[in-house]
Amino acid sequence: MQDRELYNAKMPTACFLLFFAHGLVFSSWASRIPVIKNALSINEAELGTLLLLMPIGQLSTMVLAGKLISKYGSSKIIQNCFLIYPVFLLLIGLSPSYWVLAVVLFFFGVSGNLCNIAMNTQAIEIESVTKRTLLSSYHGAWCFAGLSGAVIGMLMISMNVGTFYHFVFAFVLVAGLWLYSRNHLTNIIHKVEPKRQSIFKSVNPTLVGLGIIGFLSMAIEGAMFDWSGVYFQTIVKAPEKLVILGYTSFILMMTLGRFIGNRVIEKYGKRTVLQTCGILMSGGLFLSVFFPELWICIIAFMIIGLGGSLSVPSVYSAVGQVSTVAPGIALSFVSSISFLGFLMGPPLIGYIAEAFDLRYSYGLFACFGILLTIISGQMKIFKSKN
Repeated sequence: MQDRELYNAKMPTACFLLFFAHGLVFSSWASRIPVIKNALSINEAELGTLLLLMPIGQLSTMVLAGKLISKYGSSKIIQNCFLIYPVFLLLIGLSPSYWVLAVVLFFFGVSGNLCNIAMNTQAIEIESVTKRTLLSSYHGAWCFAGLSGAVIGMLMISMNVGTFYHFVFAFVLVAGLWLYSRNHLTNIIHKVEPKRQSIFKSVNPTLVGLGIIGFLSMAIEGAMFDWSGVYFQTIVKAPEKLVILGYTSFILMMTLGRFIGNRVIEKYGKRTVLQTCGILMSGGLFLSVFFPELWICIIAFMIIGLGGSLSVPSVYSAVGQVSTVAPGIALSFVSSISFLGFLMGPPLIGYIAEAFDLRYSYGLFACFGILLTIISGQMKIFKSKN
């Protein structure tokens, strides 16, 4: 394959915009969860069940996504399948009942996971072609989209714009970003032996360990995305206009952390970074549990955001070091398990909150940060500053 076919000066920007577009779709949905919950008269346990359907959809595509990306290349998947994700966002806005919404959310998880794996594989490939460290910044773009989506959602709600029309606006933005990016991607197709094509046969202890670390980190991240507003509303008892500060403080620090993360990871190494991330996430969650006061929780959520900023980029970057498995297959496994935490965390929070209290939920998730710190210190792939 010619170098010209692999390299394009616009590749880094194109991939950055794709991460932003993907994050905007998810954050648009997340910003409307309270509205949809009230509109369909859904209680916390039922909401937890709805949120569980997304990881089920995600798991159903874990094998397929890895095989498709390995066979056709991440760029082809992005070019042909990316817009399916925001299409299901539109269908969420049109869902008239709990059961229709449940079906749509399942396929929302399916399409979102396929796009997630494809664009992360594309990011690793661009790093290999450009010889630059970029993954943390790309995940920063996803977080910045989360912040932008929250602001857009707040404005739409304040202007009494309906959920569907809000999602139409998001769809148009995402379609425009996709149209620009789709023609500026690297077109690497990894040729691997057939015996290595199975995602399950390719699993080894290193990939399992990376998947567990990603799961723990993204479970906390998912809990913050979907429940931070509810926590500020029900536990902190923040005034209605200040409820958004919980999510905003978290996503702001996560975004800032990821944009400076490339240099931090290069300087201190993935092991030190991951252990520090676990301590920060755990400490911030425990702080919010024991001191549920407005300003203390704002600071606590900022600490959690900073802790969560570099954990997943470090894990995904490490996947590229597992040379015995094709990148598409390896990343499909690790990112699917990781994103499973992102999608399963919120429903677990809901079930615990319904049975006990939201503070118990956050206390349990604080323990995830401790586990992340312990596991990161034991993995051989993080030796020295790798």
